[in-house]
Amino acid sequence: MGKSKSTNEDPKLKHLTNLEIVLSSLSAGALAGAIAKTTIAPLDRTKINFQISDKTYSTKKAFKFLLETLRKQGFFALWRGNSATMARIVPYSAIQFTAHEQWKRVLRVDQHNNGSHQRRFFAGSLAGMTSQAMTYPFDLARARMAVTHKLEYATLREVFQKIYSLEGVSAFWRGFIPTMAGVSLYAGMSFFTYDTLKMLYREHINNAYMIHPMASMLSGAIAGVLGQSTSYPLDIVRRRMQTDTTGKYPNMHQTILYVYRTEGIRKGFYKGLTMNWIKGPIAVGISYSTYDNIRDMIRTSLVKIRRNSLV
Repeated sequence: MGKSKSTNEDPKLKHLTNLEIVLSSLSAGALAGAIAKTTIAPLDRTKINFQISDKTYSTKKAFKFLLETLRKQGFFALWRGNSATMARIVPYSAIQFTAHEQWKRVLRVDQHNNGSHQRRFFAGSLAGMTSQAMTYPFDLARARMAVTHKLEYATLREVFQKIYSLEGVSAFWRGFIPTMAGVSLYAGMSFFTYDTLKMLYREHINNAYMIHPMASMLSGAIAGVLGQSTSYPLDIVRRRMQTDTTGKYPNMHQTILYVYRTEGIRKGFYKGLTMNWIKGPIAVGISYSTYDNIRDMIRTSLVKIRRNSLV
């Protein structure tokens, strides 16, 4: 017996209002981002420290940094900057997942043979750019906190106050152009890969709308590796610009030239990438799987409540 036609469209959507659809996406996205980023926060801080320095990267040096931070500053120092991360990632993740769902509807991804390759990529790319543009100052603040001692920036509020008083409003948007270029590649590739793998899962294994959580997490992990590997050089550029307080990296062009001339392509633009191959699959796998399952749980509950109210 052949499999019935698979679908990318959530069957519960026809029972929900547009407001319920958006609110369920926002809630699930916020929780997914918070859980994923908190899980890998120590690895994220380690990666940023190597990205913004001239020091060569190695896995041994990365773990040495973690151990020295633990010994000198204490256990919770490993999560330094996580408050800024949460201030950014909760709205960022909520907006990104919601925007992705809405952009897919605008581009009619699920109405074109499970979506053309181009439509799936552009939906992800536009979702990433939408969320990044709306939360960028928090990303810059997180980067500053991650690479400084707590005596320099004790709180998120202090980061904003010092940047504003010492560097001006424009400093909050330093590194914005390479960030937008990078996130368009990253989000486009990761969402495209994730949706494609889910489509293949439905076609060849199980055609239910919700795929198995482990399959979802594995698909997210693969999507994370491909997305971050594609956009990583631009991530290096944006981190250098975001944490620059001396004018060493005045713009994207000069930053690229400086990194290339002083460190080369592999040691400069791909520094810390192996750390991303560790933390990326964990973070993206958890994020995508958590989002799908929490969103489905919320929508299932809303549909049940509506049906019960009609009885």
